[in-house]
Amino acid sequence: MPISEGVELAAPLVGILVGGRARRMGGQPKGLLRAPGGTERIVPRLLRLCQEALPGARCVLLGGHSAYAELGVPLLDDAAPGAGPLAGLVSLLRAAQAEGRSEVLLLAGDLPRLTAELIERLRSAELPGLALAPMIDGRYQPLFARYGAASLPLAEAALASPDRSLQALLRRLNAVTFPLSLADHAALVDWDEPADISE
Repeated sequence: MPISEGVELAAPLVGILVGGRARRMGGQPKGLLRAPGGTERIVPRLLRLCQEALPGARCVLLGGHSAYAELGVPLLDDAAPGAGPLAGLVSLLRAAQAEGRSEVLLLAGDLPRLTAELIERLRSAELPGLALAPMIDGRYQPLFARYGAASLPLAEAALASPDRSLQALLRRLNAVTFPLSLADHAALVDWDEPADISE
């Protein structure tokens, strides 16, 4: 049964990753850059889109970056310092488990063209296993993905291992592939360096 039909399910916990050092952006927090076509910054825009697409969802920022404190959104520290996005996912899954939520959405904080429609589709797609993520050029897109709260033990084991790759974790979780259109590919383009910034 598609999850959108399960009206009794709790809304997901949404985590937006903001803990990166943005070295290629000269240290400027990428999520506070202006999104294309207006004055709205990327992370505030993502927060708004999530509220539009997922009524009742709770959003948190992952990584505890002090530059985002002004947004008034809860900040979760990484489960282990310097361990990359996997540490943010573990913190998010622990929080979801503590709140009794069955799943989480993990979003990168540098997606300036993401749409509410695509977020809603990710949430409403059927989740027969522990994870759902798009795949582009043979690689999962783990920073626009859905993870079941039951994936926490495997995520914690990965965090304690030498291989902290989210690609490897998604393979262990037997992640289902979320289908993308050509327009969806454009919506998932991220900004990693100044040359990527465009209107």
